[in-house]
Amino acid sequence: MTGSFLATRRGKITLTLLCTIAFLDFIDASIVNVALPAMRTDLGFSVEDLQWVPSGYLLTYGGFMLLGGRLADLLGRRRVVVAGTVLFSLSAIAGGFATTSGMLIGARLAQGAGAALMLPGTLSILTTMFREGGDRGRALGVWGGVAGGASAAGVLLGGLLTDGPGWRWVMLVNVPVCVLVIAGLFLLVDGDRRSARLANFDVLGTVLVTSGMLLLVFTLVKAPEAGWDAGRTTGGLAGSLVLLLAFLVNEQRGRNPLLPLSIFRIRGLAAADVTQLVAVAGIGSMFFFLSLYMENVLGYSPLETGSAYLPLCFGVAVAAGVSSQLLTRIGTRPVLVAGLLLAAGGVYWLSRIPVDGSYPTDLLPGLLISSLGLGAAFVSVTTAANANVPPDQAGLAAALLNASQQLGGALGLAIFTAVATSRTNGLIAGRTPMPEALTAGFSRALLACSVFLAAAAVVALRAANSHGEASAVETERDPEPAPVR
Repeated sequence: MTGSFLATRRGKITLTLLCTIAFLDFIDASIVNVALPAMRTDLGFSVEDLQWVPSGYLLTYGGFMLLGGRLADLLGRRRVVVAGTVLFSLSAIAGGFATTSGMLIGARLAQGAGAALMLPGTLSILTTMFREGGDRGRALGVWGGVAGGASAAGVLLGGLLTDGPGWRWVMLVNVPVCVLVIAGLFLLVDGDRRSARLANFDVLGTVLVTSGMLLLVFTLVKAPEAGWDAGRTTGGLAGSLVLLLAFLVNEQRGRNPLLPLSIFRIRGLAAADVTQLVAVAGIGSMFFFLSLYMENVLGYSPLETGSAYLPLCFGVAVAAGVSSQLLTRIGTRPVLVAGLLLAAGGVYWLSRIPVDGSYPTDLLPGLLISSLGLGAAFVSVTTAANANVPPDQAGLAAALLNASQQLGGALGLAIFTAVATSRTNGLIAGRTPMPEALTAGFSRALLACSVFLAAAAVVALRAANSHGEASAVETERDPEPAPVR
């Protein structure tokens, strides 16, 4: 047994670096939301095209996630994370200086692809570097806290920047952080050689799964606008299903599959991924509808909307710290289930919003309850999903978990936007005033979000009950890969 790497100064700095990368990726999914009206005014967006500023990032982030994770395992984790960070930074510059709506959307698409290269490799670096004693559990606890609080922090930071230096800094603020991240990666993370298996890289599998995921996320994003019964929606869902089924058939036959299906034999991995998907569908949509309620019904400014989430950020940080200690004692499963049920209860409280709502009585209690559940859930699901994963599949396991998160976000918005719109339009048709109709739609969507979180708690009963320790296979020194000829 070697000493604790996390107890060293280098270990603490390394963990801070890795969590900074995660924070960049997670926060950019939400930081643009409160800046959308300013972007529309400056660049002349149509209402239909404006949704692609947040959705374009989500599309390529989810679509390329599996490829990013596998490349990290085959090409080297640091190499792929650096490449993704460079792409992420360049696209942020392009978006910050965009002069047309198409240029900004293109920048967001590229930024999502960069994030898909960054995140799986970063999480796999964390799970392979922090393995001694309880290091792994504590490191994953910090990571989970960052994941849980980033969405709320994104709304807050987006409001501050939009009301301050302007919406362009929502993009440009990433650039100096990316420069520091790249320097830190070369200083703190050892390089790793490419795997010899790259010679038989699964090109067909890559094309099938990337095309299938891109089509699936695109269809889900457009479904509320096109209609769930529209030919474009049913055709897109059917097409993505065919592509993903063809991918699975290809993986069973390939010599060096992009997704070795044997990874799903790891106990509890699939359950943790499904838990993440269902939970993020609920909690991600909660931020979306609650922000719309505060701005469109209560009349909050972007800065006021962002500031409203400050208690939630604080609660997530506290809950993540406590939960990382609890899971080493009682395991991930009870912490995960309890966290999801708490989050479901908090969102249910928020679903009771009135048209003349008050922040102290109608919003703050639900936000605080949700924050405690979120902190616990994100810490424990991340730990459970990485339990018993061997080092050579760490990038792939991280990609599966984060692809579940992105797919869950797209699925949740597609479903709950339809729920909210249906309720609001029905009331408007009956001559209900707009504020009451909007509030009723948001309320019903939030109620559905709480049901999804409760359902995620049921799925979590099948997740691994890890105590955050490294598995036996992980504690052994990684074998040196054969050099590429």
